[in-house]
Amino acid sequence: MTVVPGKANSASLGEVPEPPISDGSVLVEGVLAGICGTDHEMVAGEFGTGRPGADRLVIGHESLGRVLQAPPGAGVSAGDLVTGIVRRPDPVPCPACARGEWDFCRNGRYTERGIKEMDGYGAERWRIDPYYVVPVPAELGALGVLVEPASILTKAWDQIDQVGARSWFRPEHVLVTGAGPIGLLAALIAVQRGHTVHVLDLATDGPKPQLVRDLGGQYLTELAELDVTPDVVIEATGAGQLVVDCAKLLPPAGVMCLTGISPRPSSIDVPMDALIRQLVIRNAILVGSVNAAKRHYADAVEVLRAADPAWLGRLITRTVPLSDWPAALVRERDDIKVVVDLQA
Repeated sequence: MTVVPGKANSASLGEVPEPPISDGSVLVEGVLAGICGTDHEMVAGEFGTGRPGADRLVIGHESLGRVLQAPPGAGVSAGDLVTGIVRRPDPVPCPACARGEWDFCRNGRYTERGIKEMDGYGAERWRIDPYYVVPVPAELGALGVLVEPASILTKAWDQIDQVGARSWFRPEHVLVTGAGPIGLLAALIAVQRGHTVHVLDLATDGPKPQLVRDLGGQYLTELAELDVTPDVVIEATGAGQLVVDCAKLLPPAGVMCLTGISPRPSSIDVPMDALIRQLVIRNAILVGSVNAAKRHYADAVEVLRAADPAWLGRLITRTVPLSDWPAALVRERDDIKVVVDLQA
């Protein structure tokens, strides 16, 4: 799965050399690669940086693979299912990267598999350093491809907890905006934590409404349908007007975590003075969250293990063979999570 960074519509199936030993001592056979909005942006030429000196970049940062070779003490053995952590700390390193919090890199010199200056996991074989390998329990099987996106949400909930800890904080009602993979995984974690959940999305049919209801949540197509005050909002659309509208709903000490980025910047008219006054008076907070640290991947594995595998399986709505992987980039009506079978 390759692209030419910065060049639109350059997605192709390319022949690449065997992964270099410099990528790590663990050799992995690719099983599945998930496709997300970041991949779409890279294929559009709007995002991504290639490996220095290379014309093409292997993309794919949502990974599932099977270990072919691993040195003693690597923590994994041949035959184990694994996923790979995406980000690597900058070489300086900055204070955040030095503590293993590379998702908070302060100088922007981090690298990322399949996104920024490092080939990704969208290949028949890839290598990885043992430190960045995340073991996937065998019982998860193909659902292990959801570990990386789930780590985004375990990190988001970690941020919500840390922000909420500034005062007494026992959230009851959670609003999730957007019922894509990120929003549905956010809702899953909220349910696992014992919260009542409302999920807002534009879809009126297809799999999304029933997926939310099967979690025990309430599915909304308009914000006006919300009949509670959300203590926590997890925003997964990046739509500016919706962010503003949800911020107005926050109660005292409420927290909104922004996880979505709009692919197309737009301008909206916002009475900022009134909004700021409301946020300040209520001690409410908006916090952005992206990427994940190593501990969040381990948390993601536990979230997936605790979930109903049949429900998780319904998140993967389409599987495309590697031989035709650009077809995964064509959005179909009921798509939620599209994955590429790296062995087909």
